[in-house]
Amino acid sequence: MIQLTEEMVGLINRARDNGFPCIVATSSPDGTPNAGYIGTVLCVDDSAFVYRDRTRRQPLEHIEDNPKVIVLFRNASVDAGWKFRCTATVERQGEVYDDMTRRLADSGLISDPEMEGAAIVVLRIDQVLTLFGEVMQEREPGMRW
Repeated sequence: MIQLTEEMVGLINRARDNGFPCIVATSSPDGTPNAGYIGTVLCVDDSAFVYRDRTRRQPLEHIEDNPKVIVLFRNASVDAGWKFRCTATVERQGEVYDDMTRRLADSGLISDPEMEGAAIVVLRIDQVLTLFGEVMQEREPGMRW
């Protein structure tokens, strides 16, 4: 079971403002990696993140072809950090897109919710690990990822 702590939620939801945005890493089906800093990552419940992608390019293609995503977070000023193994979905319209866009706007992470061509990426957390790779929490015990 995944149960993000108050510390995790607080630090990640303020990551951009604190100067420590998350790094999101993807991989194409053939193994081509991609990673980037994402300043709009928001905890939406005890076991999921969401962010908005404005690129309309490779990261979304990777996610649609291979939904396994890593989210890295490290805040050196408070010596906290985690690795989150996630399964992602891309939303370009509809109820989930509208709801998550509103939540990102309400949180102050996006200022232009009507941006054309943007996508919402929902990340269901499968595992929470230390930055050294030790599993702290799993959606299902003994999960192979």
